[in-house]
Amino acid sequence: MNLASIDLNLLVALDALISEAHVGRAARKIGLSQPAASHALNRLRELFGDPLLVRVGSRMQLTPRAASLRQSLPAALSRVQAVLLEDSFAPEKSSRRFSVMMPDHVAHLLVPPLVNRVRSEAPSVKLKVLPWQSLVSMAPERFRSIDLLVSCLNQEVSGLEREALFADSEVTVVRTAYPGASRLESLEAFLKARHVAVVGRGLPEDPVDTWLREERLKRRVVLEVAGYVQALQAVAQADLVAFVPKRLAQSLAPGLSLRLVTPPIDPGEYQEYMFHPRRSAQDAASIWLRTLTAKVAAKLGPAESGTFH
Repeated sequence: MNLASIDLNLLVALDALISEAHVGRAARKIGLSQPAASHALNRLRELFGDPLLVRVGSRMQLTPRAASLRQSLPAALSRVQAVLLEDSFAPEKSSRRFSVMMPDHVAHLLVPPLVNRVRSEAPSVKLKVLPWQSLVSMAPERFRSIDLLVSCLNQEVSGLEREALFADSEVTVVRTAYPGASRLESLEAFLKARHVAVVGRGLPEDPVDTWLREERLKRRVVLEVAGYVQALQAVAQADLVAFVPKRLAQSLAPGLSLRLVTPPIDPGEYQEYMFHPRRSAQDAASIWLRTLTAKVAAKLGPAESGTFH
């Protein structure tokens, strides 16, 4: 293979074609027209002397050669990217675009002050907050397109580095007009109440229900939503009970007329972690974003210890 004949853009196209196994989706992923992606595939077939993608029935499948590249190509592209990265980063001059992913309750706490800090230090930088999904359900190649992730997942994830961001706990929340709210401090009343469960993308159930099952307990769930903010909005308008992150509940309680009740269960305090791809560990721009995010999180301070009655 003649290295002088290789266009780096072809490698980007190859990465997209292999990860999507679909010409149309690969084209959209890297911003090409479908004819341009098809042309790139033909050039790659000539370059590798292999069809790479073959049609089987109504679907395209990877050849063994393409499947082997799927394991090694992402790391190779990351190394090339590292070579081409600038040695320094000037926030005030940058027009960098960052993609971040975090649950809605974390975004509610961090994104507004983070946007203000970014505006002050780097007015042309843009943040894109992606819909959150569980890290354990994400394909490893998906991590390459995200600069920063926040999750309470307390384990290592292949290809990602992590650091503790802030601590939180959970609390029972109802609307202020909820009848007999104080009875929810009883385990029996709590489990029999009409609950809102929060089941994020990639999760089989609300983590609270997983924990309860491990304790041989089960609550009565009558509504499932995708995020904690949505759960609290529902609770504010109906006789429902939510068991949600305490920092978020304390933040929204005054505006939504919510009441926080001491819960009869205690899963304990947990950490929210900041994850980033290992490929960007030495990238000055990524370091700047992570440092700024950590500073914003530090200003949250310790969670308030009381509940509202």
